[in-house]
Amino acid sequence: MRTRVRGWRWRRNPLRRRSDVVEAWLTVVVALLLFVGAPLLGAATAWWGYGQAQAVVAQQRAERHHVRATVVDRTPGSLATEHLGGQQSYRAAVHWTAPDGTEKSATARVPAATRHGDTVDVWLDSQGRSVPPPSDGAEVWQHSATVGSFTALGTALTVLLAHRAVRAVTLRRRLAEWDREWALTEPQWTHRRA
Repeated sequence: MRTRVRGWRWRRNPLRRRSDVVEAWLTVVVALLLFVGAPLLGAATAWWGYGQAQAVVAQQRAERHHVRATVVDRTPGSLATEHLGGQQSYRAAVHWTAPDGTEKSATARVPAATRHGDTVDVWLDSQGRSVPPPSDGAEVWQHSATVGSFTALGTALTVLLAHRAVRAVTLRRRLAEWDREWALTEPQWTHRRA
């Protein structure tokens, strides 16, 4: 039957080596990094990612403008393969009236169920090309949560890999210390000459 003595690395005893103390402190540091450091770093990265995503959304809103356009004709040979807001879409010719009263037209992605004469929302850039709509709040939160989660996970994996490497080194040193001690003790036990 095997018995475990808790905290033996912290107490003074003849079997404790310097590598045991290093490993005990390493366990405390790893626990702090895993349960405090990684989540804090993940939260800080998520906050930074949220700010960056908000800046991108603000830039998209400044560069793009929204128009209500009428579908004129479906572009020949266009297949409904791309997704627009979770729906299939295809390219169609659309036209709208600009604020100055001129008639404008362009080719834009419209939902697959759209027919000739339907009115659709189209987002355009400064050159009048069809572009996707600016990201919304849910996409910004999703982006920042993903960045923060992966940062926390990456930090935890890095800490665990470093802990494993340091434990391997301390185990090697501990075994070397025990071999040196045994080389001194073994002749007394076996009555052999060193």
